[in-house]
Amino acid sequence: MKEYLLNTIPNLLPFDFSLHHDAFFINQEWVLVNGISKKKSIYTFKKDNILEIFRKDTVIETSWTINIQNIFSIETEDGLIVVKAYFKDDDVLVLNHQNKKEFALFINSTNYTEELNSVEDVQLFLKEKYQQKVTNLIYDHEFYYIEKSEEFGPYSVEKLSEKVKNEDISVYCFVRDVNEYDYSKRLRIYDLIKEL
Repeated sequence: MKEYLLNTIPNLLPFDFSLHHDAFFINQEWVLVNGISKKKSIYTFKKDNILEIFRKDTVIETSWTINIQNIFSIETEDGLIVVKAYFKDDDVLVLNHQNKKEFALFINSTNYTEELNSVEDVQLFLKEKYQQKVTNLIYDHEFYYIEKSEEFGPYSVEKLSEKVKNEDISVYCFVRDVNEYDYSKRLRIYDLIKEL
């Protein structure tokens, strides 16, 4: 992967045909983020190597192929481009141009109820998505807390919240994730509860 792409969007997973093709790629409505403020484009990669590009009231039908190294060739208005695909997660796709220092960022809008028509819409989508991810992560983790120089736990956030409501502990006690070794992140129970 080119270094500039990794620096711009970290933690990308290369396209894996067996994992991504049917479940997350084919027949999904991918909104192109690049240039969305000027014109909205929705790319739908279909079986039989058909690519449909929707712009306003226009549908452009073109083609795409993938080779054994998971490198895509896509026929566009500008000619044939060769890209390598990466996923940030199930809803964020990156197509990295193989001959230029540029990439295209797409968001899967198939299961998203709101329209993605502007940069602000994209920001809201990403904020909501990752806020939910953080909430789910917090719910799945357990934390130790420290009070009066003594450590207790591990407890789920729900249990910590219950202890705060019962006034057994202060909402301002420091916490650490079970996978951390100290309290250097200065995270408090209050911070965890606020994210739920």
